[in-house]
Amino acid sequence: MIDIKDSRPPMPIPEIPRKRRKRILLGIVLVVVVVFIVWQALVYAGVALSGFPWVSSSDWQAVFLANNQVYFGHLSSAGRDYAVLKDIFYLSVAQPNQPLQQGASVPGPTLNLVKLGGELHGPQDTMYIPNNQIMFWENLKKDSQVVKAIDAFYASQPKQ
Repeated sequence: MIDIKDSRPPMPIPEIPRKRRKRILLGIVLVVVVVFIVWQALVYAGVALSGFPWVSSSDWQAVFLANNQVYFGHLSSAGRDYAVLKDIFYLSVAQPNQPLQQGASVPGPTLNLVKLGGELHGPQDTMYIPNNQIMFWENLKKDSQVVKAIDAFYASQPKQ
């Protein structure tokens, strides 16, 4: 076997001046920082905007929680961990009194739609719900009984 060596001398690597090296390094660091900031902003915005995909902002939503509560309102995301529900209503079961006459049938319980805010503790009309407590949510049809009752509630309120 014959070993052939290149008889040309190796090409010298040009030395980059110190100032120019610092500028290049600073430029690379700045590009990395800017890319990281933009990436974080996009990730956060993506989570905030797509935390609840297909939420129709013009429709009402029913939000079913892990504790078997159901709330109706306008659902949006508050970032990674919380959802926001505004214009809140919930169902209340009214138990009828016992009939006074013997042999009379007892009517079944009735459901009432209640606007949040009139309770003893005086909550504001915004609820922050941990995302892990939401079992599922639904957009409500405009002709649903709940939406009709909400529309009737707002129609009966004095204009501000």
